[in-house]
Amino acid sequence: MKHAEPDFHVLDYVTITRDTRTGLVLALGGADQAAGILQRAGFLDAPGPRGTYHRLPQHLPVQEQRRRATAASHALLAAGYSIHLDPFLNDLAVADGDREAALRYLVQLSQRARDTSDAQEQATLLTEIAGPGEGLLPLIRQAVAVLCVGSFAGGADPQPVAQLMNTADALSRAADQILRLRNAIARTPAPPDSAIKTPSPAPRLSTMPVDHRRIP
Repeated sequence: MKHAEPDFHVLDYVTITRDTRTGLVLALGGADQAAGILQRAGFLDAPGPRGTYHRLPQHLPVQEQRRRATAASHALLAAGYSIHLDPFLNDLAVADGDREAALRYLVQLSQRARDTSDAQEQATLLTEIAGPGEGLLPLIRQAVAVLCVGSFAGGADPQPVAQLMNTADALSRAADQILRLRNAIARTPAPPDSAIKTPSPAPRLSTMPVDHRRIP
């Protein structure tokens, strides 16, 4: 006997996340009630290519972004919405949780590099290290460059700031070199699969004639 699926109400979903390109904290989805909750939490409505969305004001400190995003997510949950809150914006996360997660990732990356001899996997690891956008070296280079700009604006001694900017340039060149190596490895033809072998024939039983005469 086939049972019918139970009826249920589809929940209204709201996603609160941080755009990696612009750094804006965005809230997508929801209805008019969600819009009011988001605006009370400090979000601004803005026109988008697919309709109105909400975002936090630009240039808020990271901790303030987290505080407002977390408050908005809890208010939306209380109103019956289903929420996805970017873990980066969760103000209730354990202190230093982001740093600990980054350290775990780096340890795992080293273990993966140690345990693999496959060219394609090696190319994947090098992409994670130096790939444009979300590679480790470009992100570190971006952080160093932002520190340089802030130091210049704050009137710091220009000589160490210039040295720091040279370091940022060196990180960029290192990422380019790693990507060239990555491309060379990715073009390496895969070796023939030596694991596939013709199975050896099963051992044959002895074909010597058997004497069925009863021993007296």
